[in-house]
Amino acid sequence: QVQLVESGGGLMQPGGSLRLSCAASGISASFANYIMRWFRQAPGRERELVAAIITDAASTDYADSVKGRFIITRDNARKSSYLQMNSLKVEDTGVYYCNAVHTTIRGLDFWGKGTLVTVSA
Repeated sequence: QVQLVESGGGLMQPGGSLRLSCAASGISASFANYIMRWFRQAPGRERELVAAIITDAASTDYADSVKGRFIITRDNARKSSYLQMNSLKVEDTGVYYCNAVHTTIRGLDFWGKGTLVTVSA
């Protein structure tokens, strides 16, 4: 059974930093063949894509709202992905979800349960 477990959320003041982690287990196919993505959902809003990193970490993509502040990385040996969040803003508040989607095999698309990030003074 595949599990993605996020950690690292919490309460932070504006301008602060947090580092989220996502640990995968139970993945039968090579973790390196998964695109790792971070989404977030703010209260009353739809879930949105925050950042993505492809299999060999050669390419990353970010939502305009977090470019220059957030950095997504991955460690294939540890089957993990990370989201370094700097210069946090109140509008970064939300539940952050980790997602793993296989590059070629349909149906291999997994989600974590999320970790809450609250940015408030």
